[in-house]
Amino acid sequence: MSEKEKYYYPKGGLSSQRDIASNRAIFKNSYALIPRTVMQDIVVSYFPEWEKTRAWVLARPMTGFSETFSQSIFEVYPDGGSKKPEPDDRIESIIFVVDGAVEIILDTKIHLLVAGSYVYIPPKFHWEIKNKTQFSARFHWIRKIYNLVEGIEVPEPFVKNEKDIEPDPISKSDDVWSTTRFVDPFDLRHDMHVNIVNIKPGGAIPFMETHVMEHGIYILQGKGVYRLNSDWVEVEAGDFIWLRAFCPQSCYAGGPEVFRYLLYKDVNRQIAF
Repeated sequence: MSEKEKYYYPKGGLSSQRDIASNRAIFKNSYALIPRTVMQDIVVSYFPEWEKTRAWVLARPMTGFSETFSQSIFEVYPDGGSKKPEPDDRIESIIFVVDGAVEIILDTKIHLLVAGSYVYIPPKFHWEIKNKTQFSARFHWIRKIYNLVEGIEVPEPFVKNEKDIEPDPISKSDDVWSTTRFVDPFDLRHDMHVNIVNIKPGGAIPFMETHVMEHGIYILQGKGVYRLNSDWVEVEAGDFIWLRAFCPQSCYAGGPEVFRYLLYKDVNRQIAF
């Protein structure tokens, strides 16, 4: 796996009785930080219609906090998977694989997913997923109720891999800040974007973003320092940051590696009252 395609995933396990209880976990009214050390065996969930599979649930809709999406990391053991993974036909999904390999059936077509694979699945669409290898596979599953608009078609399903996508440099960033985009930002069929943000060591998001969009931010690689509301928070690969709307945010990349994270945001829809 190349430097560009290195992704952290939860290792599970459980802390020793000799470990101290305090860590970097934070929950405030505008953001939450779930450090990778929290993603242990004791906090996994198991879901109906899934076999030989467990998941770390990172975000779910919460009134007064972040309300538009859920995000989980699934670990599928050999011969595990589901023939009926989605119980709600209103839901659109993103799958992003961080380790191992799984087969996904979209309608009747079979796709092999490996690390870096990205799948968009529209609502009311039949799909299945299976791990046919001898090793466990891990992927992010982001779910959202699709916001239908009269006259705009529902997007088609697709499969891509980030290694085939050239990142878009951010204007005036001196080539240190870029975004790997899986969907055209001007395609109004899509009401959410899930991208990968790349910041080279020493680079920054040089202003305090404050906006209506909610975020899920999973650190895939490297480390950095995030400004969240009025706090400076150190983060590293495997950490998850969950932001409600309007939480001020910026960051600096640190360490020897590129700082990279998987970013969810809700976009492209008129405000409902």
